[in-house]
Amino acid sequence: MPQAQQDFKNHARLYRPFHFFVMPVLLLNFLNAARLLYQDPSLSAGFALLVAAALLMLALTARLMALKVQDRVIRLEMRLRLRELLPPDLRGRINELTPQQLVALRFGSDAELPDLVRDVLAGNLPTPNSIKQRVKNWEADFLRA
Repeated sequence: MPQAQQDFKNHARLYRPFHFFVMPVLLLNFLNAARLLYQDPSLSAGFALLVAAALLMLALTARLMALKVQDRVIRLEMRLRLRELLPPDLRGRINELTPQQLVALRFGSDAELPDLVRDVLAGNLPTPNSIKQRVKNWEADFLRA
């Protein structure tokens, strides 16, 4: 089954098992543990709340670590891609691009990347969203974490 067209409006990814099951269940567990501690303060209820908070933090930090690794891979991929695509005057400035800019630039097609990078380095596209909104030929990325 072919995947849908991707663009600025629909590129954000919600991982359904995580966002619609794991996080709501862990949040409800935390709230329930807080309720039980409030209703009947005890050492075991306090420990249950502590464990519920730890589980919630575990899920959040695991997700954030996965996203950080993904951003590092994208940064490497984009630096290699830009070395091939940019003219010599821009090639030496690749390291001036921030990780957030590189992540946003990955959606640009090969043909438009030099102009996008020139505008980013000139300060004309200050945010990742402004970069993504400027992309005309969107390169879809369906392999995100």
